[in-house]
Amino acid sequence: MNNRVKIQVAPSILSADFSCLGREIRKVESAGADMLHIDVMDGRFVPNITIGPVVVKYIRKVTKLPLDVHLMIERPERFIKEFVCAGSDMITMHIETIHPAQFKRQAAYLKSKKVRVGVSLNPATGLNKIKGVLKYVDFVLVMSVNPGFSGQEFMPSVLPKIKKLRSIFSGDIAVDGGVNDKLAGDIIKAGANILAAGSYVFGALDAKSAIERIRNAGQ
Repeated sequence: MNNRVKIQVAPSILSADFSCLGREIRKVESAGADMLHIDVMDGRFVPNITIGPVVVKYIRKVTKLPLDVHLMIERPERFIKEFVCAGSDMITMHIETIHPAQFKRQAAYLKSKKVRVGVSLNPATGLNKIKGVLKYVDFVLVMSVNPGFSGQEFMPSVLPKIKKLRSIFSGDIAVDGGVNDKLAGDIIKAGANILAAGSYVFGALDAKSAIERIRNAGQ
């Protein structure tokens, strides 16, 4: 990764204490987070249920950070408008959940609303599955765990995938799952420039130091 490209850190609120979510968000915002990563799960595409547009709407009220909304749901096209209206700045759809033609239509809608478009793929999904939609996206989110729960261990097997993706895609590459300061250097060197981190940031005694360790790991 070119050192002139800013490495961005996106704390994942799935690891936050939801009993005081506003305070948790303000904590990572003041600690230097670049955006908030918001995992939306439906209990069908992944074996967990998290939050919906109502919570995103209230998150929008307590922070100026960009909201990176990661839709881990079946048929995401049913809810994209609601998430846009709730204040999402970035929306990611999983290639496993949507037909490329439908993805193209949703991408056009999002761009008309000035919302950045992302496509995500699970660890077992090959890059060939997203090649047909790369021209419609602003960023690609590479899952480095099997999605569903926070706190999982990073899968090193995704590093060659990130490197190969960087060779064919010039936009932002995000990585989500098991990210910490020990792994961030290899992730950045492979070509990623947005690192989502949940428990490593929200569980840290000093969130600012945790974010800085990730951001500077590739130097």
